[in-house]
Amino acid sequence: MDQHLLDTRAGSDFVHTDPWRVLRIQSEFVEGFGTLAETGPAISVFGSARLGPGHPMYAAAEEIGRRLVRAGYAVITGGGPGIMEAANKGAAEAGGQSIGLGIELPFESRLNDHVTLGINFRYFFARKTMFVKYAQGFVVMPGGFGTLDELFEALTLVQTEKVTSFPVVLFGTSYWRGLLDWLADQVLAESCINPVDLELLQLTDDIDEVVEIMRTNRTPRLPSRTPVEG
Repeated sequence: MDQHLLDTRAGSDFVHTDPWRVLRIQSEFVEGFGTLAETGPAISVFGSARLGPGHPMYAAAEEIGRRLVRAGYAVITGGGPGIMEAANKGAAEAGGQSIGLGIELPFESRLNDHVTLGINFRYFFARKTMFVKYAQGFVVMPGGFGTLDELFEALTLVQTEKVTSFPVVLFGTSYWRGLLDWLADQVLAESCINPVDLELLQLTDDIDEVVEIMRTNRTPRLPSRTPVEG
């Protein structure tokens, strides 16, 4: 797993173990590419595993999954509980492809019951490659460190033109407004990003708008810009 791969306390043992670990990493990429190769247009939905049934965002994620399928998209999530489960549930109940890309974690031991096509990963970086490679857009709902990690990795890849630009929608105005204000008031003010970088993010509470943004950007264009990494 990532912990063993990144651990430097094992002395020189890595010389003998890490080259073999590369084969495991390679197998995860091969499995991911092979399993998802026939996936049509898809949207990745991110959000907290801790916001379960009864939370307003769970209901919203379920409807977003349902509506994306009706708009002709497959739905990709991390395959876990909470927001991920809700989006998968909506997609599956609408008769669409409900994809779960799981990860071996202590609190996410298996894919949720609404995944119709699933893969389990050991390595975060292999899993995150699949999120980006097979998605035409991201819907980012309230979440913690994992959600923020996925959000900013996607933004960095678009900013530096490592991937074709695609829409990134933040769902939940009250949750995300503080982050956008901080990016504008601190990060942009210190010239650590360009004004156009803030345009990569779209904020809404409207499910209709989420679907329309994805439809409008089905063939996205990269804005004219001078990339600035970090």
